[in-house]
Parts: sequence; C-alpha cells; structure tokens
Amino acid sequence: MPAASSSPAVHGSDAANSSPLNFSTPATPITPATPGSMAPETPRLAATPAPALPRGDLGSGGHLPRRRAPASPYVAHANTTTTTTKTTTSDPVDIDCLWGTTVSVQQCLSKFKEFLYSFIEENTTATEPYYLQMLSHLHQTDVLNFNLDCEHLFKFDAGLYNQLVRYPTDVIPIMDLCINQVFVDLHPERKQDPRRIQVRPFNLRTTMKMRDLNPTDIDQAISIKGIVIRASDIVPDMKQAFFQCSVCANRMEVALDRGKIEEPTTCNTCSSKHTYQLIHNRCLFGDKQIVKLQESPDAIPEGETPHTVMLCCYDDLVDVAKPGDRVTVTGIYRAVPVRVNPRQRNVRSVYRTYIDVIHFKKTDKKRYGVEDAQAPKDSDFYTTFDENATASAAEKDSKLIALSKDPEIYDKLIRSLAPSIWELDDVKLGILCQLFGGVSKNFSQAGKGRFRGEINVLLCGDPSTAKSQLLQYVHKIAPRGVYTSGKGSSAVGLTAYVTKDPETRELVLESGALVLSDRGICCIDEFDKMDDSTRSILHEAMEQQTVSVAKAGIICTLNARTAILASANPTESRYNPKMSVVENIKLGPTLLSRFDLIYLMLDRANEQSDRRLAKHIVSLYHDQPEIQTADIDKETLASYISYARRHVHPVISEEAVSDLVTGYVDMRRTGNARKTITATPRQLESLIRLSEAHAKMRFSQVVERLDVAEAKRLMKVATQQAATDPVTGQIDMDMITTGLTATARGRIQGLQESIQKILDDRSGSRNTVLKFSALMQTLEEENETTLNPNDVREALRAMEDTNIISLIGPKSNQTIRMR
Repeated sequence: MPAASSSPAVHGSDAANSSPLNFSTPATPITPATPGSMAPETPRLAATPAPALPRGDLGSGGHLPRRRAPASPYVAHANTTTTTTKTTTSDPVDIDCLWGTTVSVQQCLSKFKEFLYSFIEENTTATEPYYLQMLSHLHQTDVLNFNLDCEHLFKFDAGLYNQLVRYPTDVIPIMDLCINQVFVDLHPERKQDPRRIQVRPFNLRTTMKMRDLNPTDIDQAISIKGIVIRASDIVPDMKQAFFQCSVCANRMEVALDRGKIEEPTTCNTCSSKHTYQLIHNRCLFGDKQIVKLQESPDAIPEGETPHTVMLCCYDDLVDVAKPGDRVTVTGIYRAVPVRVNPRQRNVRSVYRTYIDVIHFKKTDKKRYGVEDAQAPKDSDFYTTFDENATASAAEKDSKLIALSKDPEIYDKLIRSLAPSIWELDDVKLGILCQLFGGVSKNFSQAGKGRFRGEINVLLCGDPSTAKSQLLQYVHKIAPRGVYTSGKGSSAVGLTAYVTKDPETRELVLESGALVLSDRGICCIDEFDKMDDSTRSILHEAMEQQTVSVAKAGIICTLNARTAILASANPTESRYNPKMSVVENIKLGPTLLSRFDLIYLMLDRANEQSDRRLAKHIVSLYHDQPEIQTADIDKETLASYISYARRHVHPVISEEAVSDLVTGYVDMRRTGNARKTITATPRQLESLIRLSEAHAKMRFSQVVERLDVAEAKRLMKVATQQAATDPVTGQIDMDMITTGLTATARGRIQGLQESIQKILDDRSGSRNTVLKFSALMQTLEEENETTLNPNDVREALRAMEDTNIISLIGPKSNQTIRMR
C-alpha cells in the first residue's frame, strides 16, 4: 500500500464531495495548502494491530486550512522516533509532537496504557482495574466497541482529556492502537482476528446546546443532546479505492487517508502519467447514514423554533439512532465548503457544518431502555451498538435480581412511581403494568398474525385528580414517546406527513407522534377534546400496531408498536355516575374497547381522606417539604424496568391457563341471566397481557395463578367499574363495545314496539304523518310516565335504519312518515 506523498498538490476535485449531504464518491479531493508552506512529513505510527481500513468517523470531513492534520496511523506504519527540523535561526529543535498539535505519540500511548492498567472506579469494592474488566467483558460478548468514559479519563489525567477534546482525530487513533495492543496481550488467542476494537469516548464534561456551536469548535470533540427526527437510507462510503492503469493494466489499491484518497499520477510499471482509472466494483465501501437531530424541548428559548443539525453515522453506528430516540451525541464538529455551481470548482465562503458521530448514548439513567446488543438478531430489542458495555453491568444486574426477590416488591414499586402523588395505588399499578408491558407474540409464519403486548390505559374522571401529572411522570421515564394534547394534535401529526427535503427538494415522509413513539409510550392529554377524524387514526395503531400511509405517491406501512396512555375529562366537567362512560366522555365505543384498562378517577367527598390529602399538599409548599420518599429511586426504577423488558419473557403455566379460562367464562356467565355481555375476547387478551406484566414485576419467567388473580382484580376495579350499568348496577360490557347497556337496549326496543303500534293504528286513516311532539305526548299517555326524548329519537333512528319509517325536517320537531 503506497504511502501518501510528502507534498501533495492541489487536485481538481470538488471539496464539497465530502459533504454529508453529497453521497457521490470523491475522485481526487482537494488539499488546502500553498507552495512553500508545507511542513515535513508527519511521523507514522509503528504498530502491527492497526485495522486494515480507517474509521469513517475520524476522517470523513475536509480539514480546514488552520492546521495540517497528521498522517493517519491506519494507512501506513513508520518509525515514531523524534524528527528534527530547522528553524529560521538555523538552530536544531527537537519535535516529538504531531504537526500542528501538542500531542506526543509516545506520551499519549504510555499515559493511556497506564490509565487502562491502573484506573479503579471510586466508591466500589472492585480491586481489578475497571477497563481491564471491560476488556474481559468484550472478549466474552465479542463486542468491538470500547466505551471510554471521559469523566474517568479527566480524573486520571486532565491533560490527556484536553488533548482528546481538542485533537480527537489524532488522539483516538492512538488510543485504538493502544487498546488493541493491550487486548491482544490479555487474550493472545485473538491475535489472528482481523477485526479491531474501536475506542468510543462519551460523557464529556461539557454538553453544549446546538445553538451554542461556533467556529472555534470545528474539528474538536463535542457533546450535544436532542431528539432524532429523521434517518436516511444506508449509503456507501469509500474506504479503499482500486485503480487500474488503462495502458498496462497495473493495479493499485489506495486507502482513505484523513478523509481523502490520493489518486496515483504515475504508473509504477509503464511510467505513464494520468492513466489510472477508478474501478468501482473493486473498491471497498463502508456503511454511512445521515441522521437529522432536533433540539430537545427543554433547550429551546421562549418564542424560538427548534434548531436541527446533521449527523454522519458510520459502520456500527448505522441504524442505531432511530426517529423518536432521545440521544446524547458525542462526535467531531466538521465544516465543509459549498460549491457555487456543481460544474465549477469555485466554493462559497460560508461552510456547511455537520457532526461525525463517535458515540450514541440513548440510555438516560432516569429512563428505562428497550435495546440490547446481546439479544437475538431477530428480536425487537436487538441493536448493533452496545452502549451498556461497561465493567459494572453485571454487578448492577445482580442488584436488580436481588431486588426482585423482595417479598414487598409490588408495594415498593407502587410507592416509587410518582411518589409526590397521593394514593391512587390501583391506578399506579395499572400504569406499572403498562411500563413493564406484556409479551408480544408473532405467529405470522403459522398464518395467525401478531398479537400485541403493549397495554393501553385511559384515565377518565373529574378535574384535579392528578391525571396530567401521571402522564408527565410516565413521559419522563419512558425512553421513547411523545407527549401531546388533544386539541393540539391532527391526524397527520399523529401518523406521518409528507414534506420537501430542504437539501434535495424531494418529497420525504416525516414521522408523526405514534411512529416516533414506536416501542415506547405515547401520552395524550385532553383525549376527549380531540377531533373525531384525528381519533379515527388511533383504531389501527391501537390494535394492529401499524400506521398505513398513502399520500403524494408514497404508499407504506409504518410500525407504531406503542402503548397509549390517555386522559379525558367528562363532558359536564364532572363525572355523572348516572350516565355511562360513553355518554360522559363521548368517545366512540370502537375506540374505548381497545383500552385494556379504563380508570374512573372520581373526586368523592370524604372528610378523613380530604384531611390527609390537604396535609400532603400543604407539606409540599413548606420550607422543608415532607415528600414521601420513594423506596426505589428513579434511576434504579428505570434500570429495573429496562432489565424486565429485555430479559424477562414469562410463559403462561398450565394452572394459569385454567384460571384464565375459568375467569373469562365466569365473567361471561355473570350476564347470562339478564342477557347482557359482561366480557369479550378483547377482555381475555387484556387479562393475559396484565398477567404477563404482573409476572415481569418480580422477574418471573412463568405466569402463575397469583398473577392471573391480580389481573382479574385490576380488571374489576378499572374496566368493569367503567362498564357498570348506572341503572341496574350490573356489569355490562356492551356499554363500552356499543355505548348502550342491556337495560337501555330493552327500553328502546319497547319504545319501537309502542311507536309501531301507534303508526299501525293510524295507517287506516288518511293522515299517515305524525309530528315528534305529538308522538311524545301519545307515548307518555300510554306509559303514564315521563320519557327521555333521546330514547325516543334512538328508537326512531333504529326504525329508520330498517326502512319502516322516514324522518323529515329539523331534529327539534321531526316529522315521522310511514313507508
């Protein structure tokens, strides 16, 4: 492999080819330099275990003229001895640093090696160095990403940390070199493995805001936070070019060096000049992806719109960040010039900026995670990048397993969920079941389709019952998800909308709230105020877990495997117990039946509970608030839920199966005497999901009878309370599935018979038309009681649907005509 020329010339290629938005392959990149200003050739690093191909995240951008970057240790190897150059005074000066930096290769190697062999994490009982434990973990799991905590590096050597931040493209290759040497020394059997471990620094001491990035940060390591809103397709990124002479067919391979590929000018065999041609089919390419990151809501100033920045992901980081993820990005801030005209070499003075990603961190300590690099590749939890590969991971897992064996684990989990909210234990248990989730089942190979494991919960009740507070808490602990309000949401905002890409001017599909909440929780406040056209979108997402889009020539089906937590207020501001749930919140029966749990949160007057609640609220405003301390802190709770979702997939036992069947039959049998429907197959599926979630809470791989019993109790206090007929007090699931109770259906059927009899008596006369007011008077005289006009209108509507009568005129005083 040829070494780079010591004095590269300016070639006639486009510098903008290295732009993250230009996916074409660069031919001969530009090298910003002027004759007479070139420094002596940078010493190359002598090392055997260097990777065969360079890392894309360290050499994908054009270097600015402010300094000449050193030669990459990935390309060639040379002696690292000190070089000597002459100054203007002819005095020899020893130089052992990479040109234009303060980085000494030997010092950096020795310091980092000492750091690996000596650093022990504080406040732990471990005696073995932290990163040697991590290397053993990488050897066992066969993971090639070495997650370097920069906080540890700063505590060990602040100077080395500062060099890493200022010159990441120079320091990280040296660290890669060192870590591979140490890894081979510890595990000699991996010496012949062609793959190499890559150092991925994270947790910088300063996390910047997007709008605070400025030119002084270019080519330095930075860390920003945001929400991923778009990810492009995977595009090829050239790592090694293959050239062939058109005269003598001599072949030459040239590797990527500092983001550029030097085209050979003279053939080594026939000495012909400018005869080499690039053979694309013989070149080596890596994976590359463009990700659009948007500013997080808490970082947006008042009255401003969110900023966005483009990210370039390479190799193992491709497809790691998905739309909807909240991430902390560690990368190198880049700038490339923009061409005035694609056919000309002139470039603008304004540069386009982007970030080469080195590390993605999606796991917030206060949010539970849903991805695992050790999961099977066909699993929903699988990811190519293991951001949790740390030496203390096994120790944390053992603590969580020990916590799950606590006999009071259920009570502790309930008290730890939103501890500032008073009581509501059953509601919190239902939300915990939603956070843990059931087990998704895919029987598509057998032709039976997919059954969701996500649990949908609706909180319905009086104002000031902490519904919105619970939604806010769940939104803050869920790793993915969108918090939205009923009036502020539209149909396309929930699903997907078509827009023009500002760079390519092509139509692209932007994900909506449900798609961004995939494998998370979508919190919808003021659910009752949402438009009917918007609510109709939820039918497919809540049951089939997909969103189908057919607009602007784009036809696709998007995944929306999200659990929905919604809150709704009654139509009369307060819940009327004499009316059904459908009448109170005016939601469609087909939508209500898709909720696994419907909680009625009523504000009942009780002197003792009111006194306790008042003391609790007043204590929050005291100088020393007496907030109920959680038995499990928020970080531990998030880790506990993450472990359960990733590793616990309970199977229903034989005893639990018989209990589920018996419980479902008993629920159906309750309404046989009154010919009402007290349960549907959807309630049986909800029982199964709740039982699985309850078993997950104690890390049990088997659903036992106690889980089924608790699921039936939850269903009784939640959904069945919502399905209670306010007239008879009997459970009637028809209230949710059709919006009418069995009593109301019988009353309407009796009214239909009476109306039919009145119309039959009038059919012999010439007057076959009857006013609604006259019909009401006749019915009340026959029944000797006052009737509800809505019931009479419902009976007339049913008769009109069966073509018995026709209704004419305004609704206030309609005219009934026989057909």
